[in-house]
Amino acid sequence: MFSKVLIANRGEIAVQVIRALHEMGIKAVAIYSTADKDSLYVKMADEAVCIGGPQPSVSYLNMSAVITAATLTGCEAIHPGYGFLSENAEFAQLCEQCGIKFIGPSYQSIEQMGDKANAKAAMKANGVPTIPGSDGCLPNYEAALALAHKIGYPVMLKAVAGGGGKGIRQAYNDAELEQAYAEDKHEVKLSYSDDRLYMEKKIDHAKHIEMQIIADSHGHVVYLPERDCSMQRNHQKVIEESPCQLISPAERATLGKVVVKAIKAIHYENTGTFEFLMDESHHFYFMEMNTRLQVEHTVTEEVTGIELIKAQIIVAAGGELPFTQADAAVKGYAIECRINAEDPSHDFRPSPGRIKELFMPDGTLGVRIDSGVTTNSMISPYYDSMITKLVAHMPDRERGVTKMKRMLKEVRIKGVKINRDFLYDLLSDPVFVKGTFNNNYLETGFLKGWVAQHATK
Repeated sequence: MFSKVLIANRGEIAVQVIRALHEMGIKAVAIYSTADKDSLYVKMADEAVCIGGPQPSVSYLNMSAVITAATLTGCEAIHPGYGFLSENAEFAQLCEQCGIKFIGPSYQSIEQMGDKANAKAAMKANGVPTIPGSDGCLPNYEAALALAHKIGYPVMLKAVAGGGGKGIRQAYNDAELEQAYAEDKHEVKLSYSDDRLYMEKKIDHAKHIEMQIIADSHGHVVYLPERDCSMQRNHQKVIEESPCQLISPAERATLGKVVVKAIKAIHYENTGTFEFLMDESHHFYFMEMNTRLQVEHTVTEEVTGIELIKAQIIVAAGGELPFTQADAAVKGYAIECRINAEDPSHDFRPSPGRIKELFMPDGTLGVRIDSGVTTNSMISPYYDSMITKLVAHMPDRERGVTKMKRMLKEVRIKGVKINRDFLYDLLSDPVFVKGTFNNNYLETGFLKGWVAQHATK
């Protein structure tokens, strides 16, 4: 087992990794930008190294600075968390070349699955159902137009190197496709220096379903209960639940067997997440695979009792998974709400600033709070606006949602605007209560009425 690990991240995920390391008797080394020098995770770490200024490009995305910090502090491994360098194949390869274990899949796996066109081809070859669309990248607009006519509108244009909702545009006719193609090319060229696009048929009225897996180097693979991440805005998740209320145990088992077979076929190790669309007939279509820990791994941990960060570390150190498929059964229901520093009534405008007062609803059965802030913490304009994650775990959905609504009522944060009231109203929405919402409902249904009611307040 490792004796010292560097966390190549910040905020609440850095806090969670540090806690896991300490419980395993492993020393934790933090890295921080000048903007994060007073952050909670920096104070919690055994050692901390400043690696640059506030801009991510000169700090958390600076591969040489991260590797140098790990080397100088004698770290044997790096945990990347999520975001930043967590899905960067070049960084994972650099770790390997420097004799530092990357706590995640191999750089070859990251490279294969990070290229979404290649990932789709690999999944299709191994029996995973995929969305009708292009085989590989679109060479030009003319090819995109011909394919759109073949599979029929509406279609989705997606960036091969995209992520976090970037590089995705939809089109319902030729004129919209021409505009979307040009805009997508421009956007992803600036964001990723890679303007390759591919196309998929747009599956309307679909659920966004995720299934997380974890595999060790001894041939063991475990799939975990699915998450319903259909409540989305701009392709960004707002609320996550596990399990999905519309999926039967038989469907879960079938989907699990499919992803396990695929993982074994591509020789994947450590954790990853398959993302699917489920149509109204409960047909599943593979979208992409995230080769890292997810923000919403918390609901999976709660509904199974499995600690995923610790399992990642054990697997990276060459150990066997500390649980079996039987241990990954559904145990109740879990829901996560992300508390962000933003103003939903004004197009979710970010609200950076200093937290002057903070109260979190911790305590009582079924309550989990993952946070990286305290009173006087600074919500920086340079990074993601998420402040904390509230998670409720109860025997059933009704009691879980009731618990979450109580938690939201008690949250008190002064100094920045937060999305608490928006989340509370969303949990009270009749369509959410029924669980029948799809991945378009938040934007096309709930949000329009909510904004009209709150924008002038």
